[in-house]
Amino acid sequence: KLCGYLQKLSGKGPLRGFRSRWFVFDPRRCYLYYFKGPQEALPLGHLDIASACFSYHQPEAGAGAAAGDEAAAFEVHSPNGAVAVLKAATRQDMTYWLQELQQKRWEYCNNLDAAKRDSRTSPTPSDFSKGLVAKDNPGSILNQNASAERARNILAVETSPTDLVGEQAASQPAPVQPSAINFSLKQWSTEIKNSMSSLRKGNNENRKSIFYTTEEWEMLDPTPKDLEDSMALEEKRKQLAEGSKGLTSSAFPFEFGRIPHKTRRPLKDVIGSSKNRNSSDSSPTELHSGNGNKLVSELQLKYQSQQEELEKLKKDLLSQKELVRLLQQTVRSSQYDKYFASRLCEGVPKDKLELLHQKDDQILGLNNQLEKLNLEKDSLQQEVKNLKCKVGELNEQLGMLMETIQAKDEVIMKLSRQLSECEDNTSSQSGAVNSSVATCTNKELQELDRLKDNLQGYKTQNKFLNKEILELSALRRNAEAREREWQAKYASLEAKLCQIESKYLILLQEMKTPVCSEEQSPAREVITQLLEDALKAETSEQPEQAFFKPHLVSEYDIYGFQTVPEDDDEEKLVAKSRALDLRSLSLSENREISTGVKWENYLASTMNREMMRSMELKNLIRSGIPHEHRSKMWKWCVNLHVKKFKDSTVPGYFQTLLQNALEKQNPASKQIELDLLRTLPNNKHYSSPTSEGIQKLRNVLLAFSWRNPDIGYCQGLNRLVAIALLYLEQEDAFWCLVTIVEVFMPRDYYTKTLLGSQVDQRVFKDLMSEKLPRLHAHFEQYKVDYTLITFNWFLVIFVDSVVSDILFKIWDSFLYEGPKVIFRFALALFKYKEEEILKLQDSMSIFKYLRYFTRTILDARKLTAIAFGDLNPFPLRQIRNRRTYHLEKVRLELTELEAIREDFLRERETCVEKRDLISDDEEDS
Repeated sequence: KLCGYLQKLSGKGPLRGFRSRWFVFDPRRCYLYYFKGPQEALPLGHLDIASACFSYHQPEAGAGAAAGDEAAAFEVHSPNGAVAVLKAATRQDMTYWLQELQQKRWEYCNNLDAAKRDSRTSPTPSDFSKGLVAKDNPGSILNQNASAERARNILAVETSPTDLVGEQAASQPAPVQPSAINFSLKQWSTEIKNSMSSLRKGNNENRKSIFYTTEEWEMLDPTPKDLEDSMALEEKRKQLAEGSKGLTSSAFPFEFGRIPHKTRRPLKDVIGSSKNRNSSDSSPTELHSGNGNKLVSELQLKYQSQQEELEKLKKDLLSQKELVRLLQQTVRSSQYDKYFASRLCEGVPKDKLELLHQKDDQILGLNNQLEKLNLEKDSLQQEVKNLKCKVGELNEQLGMLMETIQAKDEVIMKLSRQLSECEDNTSSQSGAVNSSVATCTNKELQELDRLKDNLQGYKTQNKFLNKEILELSALRRNAEAREREWQAKYASLEAKLCQIESKYLILLQEMKTPVCSEEQSPAREVITQLLEDALKAETSEQPEQAFFKPHLVSEYDIYGFQTVPEDDDEEKLVAKSRALDLRSLSLSENREISTGVKWENYLASTMNREMMRSMELKNLIRSGIPHEHRSKMWKWCVNLHVKKFKDSTVPGYFQTLLQNALEKQNPASKQIELDLLRTLPNNKHYSSPTSEGIQKLRNVLLAFSWRNPDIGYCQGLNRLVAIALLYLEQEDAFWCLVTIVEVFMPRDYYTKTLLGSQVDQRVFKDLMSEKLPRLHAHFEQYKVDYTLITFNWFLVIFVDSVVSDILFKIWDSFLYEGPKVIFRFALALFKYKEEEILKLQDSMSIFKYLRYFTRTILDARKLTAIAFGDLNPFPLRQIRNRRTYHLEKVRLELTELEAIREDFLRERETCVEKRDLISDDEEDS
């Protein structure tokens, strides 16, 4: 998330200055909100990044404290002429903020295609979402220009943020801003020193210039060969300097080789630089002895190489001598053998004579090889003599050079003494000249450093401004293209509006004209066609006209629920009208301050601390959890309530329960299988046996039935699990069901008798008479039992009773606060439509209206305000006391009913005429 601390210029007159603010970027609307601190929920204001442009001024190096203050400041220009001045803690943070804001603006503006940008069907993708709805999030498609994108990447400056940028910055203290009033001379001097030191840091870094050449945008860099040559030359210079320093440091009092031959400077610069380094004694000597030192180092290197070659030759000579000695021994032994062989050759077999001849040939070969080796030995000895002569000559030359250098050193010392005597005689004149030369040199060096810093700053600024111009040009072209498309869309919609108005005029005329006959008139054909057009499903058969259809009603909403039914045409019209009203409400809510940025701000403040219950979190949850954070928050709420249960279980507890339920006989499995496809048939995740949600729903219900054999399975649990699985994984949905059944609801709420559910209906009646006395009296007057409608609200927590947007907002508060929320929203639904219900004057119309009126309530914000505002106070203790009171009464009634049932069974057994009668339970079984 792009968030962090920045300082914003605000105030008037003497109070005008920079104030530290916490900034959070909202990707939904491309707004940059700023708060007083990370813990604040309401922003102080916002900046529209989508229509803004950015700039900053490059301060002159050494310009003073003002330049230091403005070094990390940048401006955000709005279309209305307003300019917001923001300042980061460092130049690095400023560069990071500018590049990130440019990137966010680029992505947002490239996603402004109205045909693809529909928040109802394409919510913002997020990494936080889990469950079944997470798989429906489509990725955003950016229609970018490839050439412009390459140029943007080239012009980007690599940088990384500091600790004051990002979600981790929420745990950091706010940076201390300098006061605009309390500003002393000491602070002013400190600012100057800091700014100068920061400007001197990056002088020796490698830089590269960027130029625009063609439309494809290229970057001109030095060739690799030039880079290699320059690196090799630099390495050679370093080796020479190190070698000469090692040779002369022990024999001479002066340091030779400090100034390379190719980089000599004038005498004035040498004097100035030597004085700056406090080495005035050695600087004249270094200037005169540089050439001698270089020549000595070269001769010394050559001498060393000759010595190494001589040693190598000596080793070769010794090895050759040893070989000659061995060969001589071999020759002598062979001659001796030949002498005795000639004496004994008479009577020797022919094959032995051939063997002797072969030995003679080998001896001759060895003699020839010995002669060659002797020749090589003589040549090598001659080379050694020559090399010794050369080494002697070099030693003589070295001695002469050393004597020459020593004589030059004596002359230099003598001249130095004469120069010092002359300086003593004319100290006043020469002192002034030297000081002026040194001062000029120092000023020139400082000016050079300042110009280098300015050059680098202007290069960076040039890069940024080029990128800004490039992006603004591309965005302008895209905006012009969208404007042309909108103009075509406007013309098409205007023509469509004229057609609709014409059809409705005919419809009004038809309604006004009395029906005289049953003949099919042309106007009736128009009415029929108008109804068919309204009921026609949205298809993509004509892609060229798909763009001109405004806000198409999608087949499914973001939760997977079907928006328009397929069977009843009349219900189709109502559902389509309801979907359009919901779309209108969502568009009107987007114009106000987004609750998403409040959530981003809160979650950023909890990055380094554990989330805990608080009034701020309670108010945020009551306003509704954003789609992308609902998975995370639901899981946190569930873990908050079942922590004591989870701590007492072993790892893999859910998998163990599921395995046992699958392998062993489970009495609830049959009923579970029957209810799977009847759970949410209007949701695509549970609409068919192959849907992914069906298998997950089966696993969770089986595991829970094995954990709670007393309950096993009750109709209603399947819908609770189905809603939980839309945002949670299987194991988390299992613990969510445990939270509802074992923590929130009273005992026997989901058992066979539904004792707890009956008790809550009586508690709700008491609350109706207290909170809505007129409506309660109206129901009593016409003897309408509204608990027949509200019973299902409490049992499945409004599933299939309200529109999906309101349903999930109720669940948000329910999982955090508990069952009291059900009473609040049940009363709020009646209060929302109180006046409409009071207008109904007969029991049939009232009961018919109660069956569907909750589906007509679409404004979740208004309903939430009634539930948590108009119905206060609403203490939980009151609900608990009323539950205890009614629980005893219901138990007594159930006991009486059980006694009546037993009497009936006994009477049926004794009376022959009543044996054929059966009870409802027996009929079900």
